[in-house]
Amino acid sequence: MLPPDGHVHTEWSWDTAVGSMERSCARAVALGLPSIAFTEHADFTAWVIEPEFRARMQPENAARLLPDGRFRPPPLDAEAYLACVQRCRELFPGLRILSGTELGEPHWHEERVEGLLSTGTFDRVLGSVHSLELAGTRIVDFLFDRAEPADLVRAYLAEVLRMVKSAAPFAVLAHVDYPLRHWPERAGPFDPAPFEDEYRAVLAALAGSGRALEANAAVPLPPVIMRWWHEAGGEALVFGSDAHQPSDVARRFAGLAAAAEAAGFHPGRHPHDFWRRRPVQ
Repeated sequence: MLPPDGHVHTEWSWDTAVGSMERSCARAVALGLPSIAFTEHADFTAWVIEPEFRARMQPENAARLLPDGRFRPPPLDAEAYLACVQRCRELFPGLRILSGTELGEPHWHEERVEGLLSTGTFDRVLGSVHSLELAGTRIVDFLFDRAEPADLVRAYLAEVLRMVKSAAPFAVLAHVDYPLRHWPERAGPFDPAPFEDEYRAVLAALAGSGRALEANAAVPLPPVIMRWWHEAGGEALVFGSDAHQPSDVARRFAGLAAAAEAAGFHPGRHPHDFWRRRPVQ
């Protein structure tokens, strides 16, 4: 059995053009997943958007461009989203469906995060960093042509460390390896080793906070980072496809699960539980 998918986006995330909660549930059932968490985006940061990207934006998002050229993502419609979760629970009674949200830079937006979380019950809350205050506040995706790749990864991990050390209300750290999605070919294959100290600092702080680490499948997460998580005393590991379309639910999970077991983590007592650390023999 594949692990639960703890990071899925549907039509309720502003950046998901072909998402579908109902079809994602059907995909999870077809794969035999024990549970799925719909962690829709809640982004409060206004980003500088490059002119060449603005032309490719969906009309509803282009309409949210501010006069200074920044883009402010639309808010998550928590009430309608939670109603959709409830409908899917009724349609798929054999699948455990968790409500959730992915908070972008929650340590920058304490009041707005508090306001969102007070609107309804979210079973799973992810914390993530998508942007940095470099060359104006930009999504990491668009910063590789403005900074050396190694410097950008270090800046990213420093911001993640600030988020982890904050009191931001999230239970799982999402995609600690986010910059790898846009690692440039000119820099050669990505090697986590030069950034070991920075990764270990984040993982030690995360373990101390009692939060869980996500093994994100988009790249996927380098196995050595799972090993460093175990060595840091990390107790729990969560698997997340970061799917933005139903066909990506639980993508690459078999390989990630094998790497997690090799790093010292194993399934919990129940199929839908977080994976837990195996004590060193």
